[in-house]
Amino acid sequence: MQGRTVRAGLAIVLLAGIAVPAPGQDTPESLLPPGFDDPAPAPAPAPAATRAPQQPLAPGEPGEPVGVVPDAGLDLSNLDFGNASEAVEPEVAVDLTQYELPEFARHSLARIGVFAAGNEAFPATGFGAADGRYLRALMQRTAAPIASRWASIALRRALMSPANTPRNIDGADFAAERAWLLLRMGEAMAARAVVNDVDTDNYTTRMFQVAMQSALASGDPAGMCPMASGGGQAIHQRGWALAKAMCAGLAGKPNEAGQLITQARQGTSASDIDNLLSEKVLGAGAQGRRAVTIEWNGVTQLTAWRWGLATATGVEVPASLYATAGPQVRYWQALAPNIDPAARVAAAELAATAGVFSNAGLVDLYSEIEQEGDTGSAAAAVARDLRIAYTDSDVADRMKAMQTLWDAAETPRTRYARLILTARAASWVPANAKIEAPEQLIASMLSAGLEGPAMEWRTSVKRGSEGWALLALADPAPDARASYGDFTTYRDAAGPRKAQLLLAGLAGLGRFDAAEAQRGAQAVDVQIGGTNSWTRAIDAAGQRGDASLVALLAGVGMQSRSWDYVSPEALFHIVAAMRAAGMGSYARMIAVEAITRA
Repeated sequence: MQGRTVRAGLAIVLLAGIAVPAPGQDTPESLLPPGFDDPAPAPAPAPAATRAPQQPLAPGEPGEPVGVVPDAGLDLSNLDFGNASEAVEPEVAVDLTQYELPEFARHSLARIGVFAAGNEAFPATGFGAADGRYLRALMQRTAAPIASRWASIALRRALMSPANTPRNIDGADFAAERAWLLLRMGEAMAARAVVNDVDTDNYTTRMFQVAMQSALASGDPAGMCPMASGGGQAIHQRGWALAKAMCAGLAGKPNEAGQLITQARQGTSASDIDNLLSEKVLGAGAQGRRAVTIEWNGVTQLTAWRWGLATATGVEVPASLYATAGPQVRYWQALAPNIDPAARVAAAELAATAGVFSNAGLVDLYSEIEQEGDTGSAAAAVARDLRIAYTDSDVADRMKAMQTLWDAAETPRTRYARLILTARAASWVPANAKIEAPEQLIASMLSAGLEGPAMEWRTSVKRGSEGWALLALADPAPDARASYGDFTTYRDAAGPRKAQLLLAGLAGLGRFDAAEAQRGAQAVDVQIGGTNSWTRAIDAAGQRGDASLVALLAGVGMQSRSWDYVSPEALFHIVAAMRAAGMGSYARMIAVEAITRA
């Protein structure tokens, strides 16, 4: 099922037969109002993508970006675009691109991606010899966000890293598919970085679509300005007409902006929320002279257009509307720096469990809340307990503060978020401290990947206990082994689900020999020897060392918002493939996360 497939039809048939081990979500829907992301008609078959500008988009092309929010009833398909086609051509065409972007500053389409500070990039050859059409189908069909925090982190880094463009796909289209999957994962900033590594004169229709959504997801409508003209020529929809109007306003051209927005909103109501938000952005420019009041009464759907423009202009989105959007919109909210920290802290905790927010990011956010001086809020109380957990000189007081934070969590997901929040505080508790049950401390450290401090507790945990299981999985020693007898002790005490996940993790990491792995699999009823098209694909990618492809296929195998739907068999193959591909750290943390969140 790997990259040997050379025909797009065969790739689609192969993907349709994948038995995804973790079912769980409805297909996401578009984040924009109808028409904002309608795709282009399929071009005539050709080995390379057709560059924009090209014929207008028509509804119904397969493979369009798929979001998470239902359409909001805004018809953009039959509007008059005024005199856009009446522009007077200059008598002498002058190529200005050589002055705007000299050759030495241009980005190659042969390798696209960015380096994230502090994170080692995946290999540029990480997708191996996979056909571009196969990779595109995988990315389009992955329903994100996915269940595992650590699998999400691995996938984000794989999609962001500079990667060689595979055969049978245009470089800009390949970057667009990567960015679109990142957006659906909630990674607005990562998606924007990938989009920005493609020069606008290389944009395809697909890239125009995704680039608009990345600008909206990051709350930056000005990000549409470099591409507004080209996007309007390639995609004849009202969203691009409104974008040109907003960009004229932001450029300090109020008269031109007024004419453009009047043309763009023809045929729509004067109280149309999308028009009003666009006009509010337009008025934010120099000499804007427009005062627009936004009323959310009657608005029943949150879209990327509405969220992005409201966030950019400081308009608060009603909390009830977030329930009409997918979870990634909450993650975009968590990343938006111009939203008040107290308003986004709950979203940030959720984003942390999905790998979008880090331990350091959460701690910084609560620090900002404490500095604001609102001592009566629940978030301020958390900030005070967090300060004690990190800075108090007495270990007992630090432990008490951490326990308070853990116990205050109301759901399993927020409890995991609190473990992430306290990770570094937990790592500063000495391993010789008299802690009766250090399992939560160990789980907290490992939630942020702090395996070194966690392993210091190796001699303090009881064999066969929860702490033993976490450390048996987290042990970075290449020759680490686990006792089968200790496993049976854990199995009898922990219950069937955790026993299955532990067996899958230990077997995938090679902690048992083959005979012990089979014996344990039979004892807890895990079919680690079963195969289907997905298991064969990820196993083969792991053996070849195609790290980025392994990360992508791991996401395919975890298409659920909850660990409840991730099978032990899927966990086994993901962990084993990552270990084989040299991704041992990710493999260990995913196995630990499975036990922690089960």
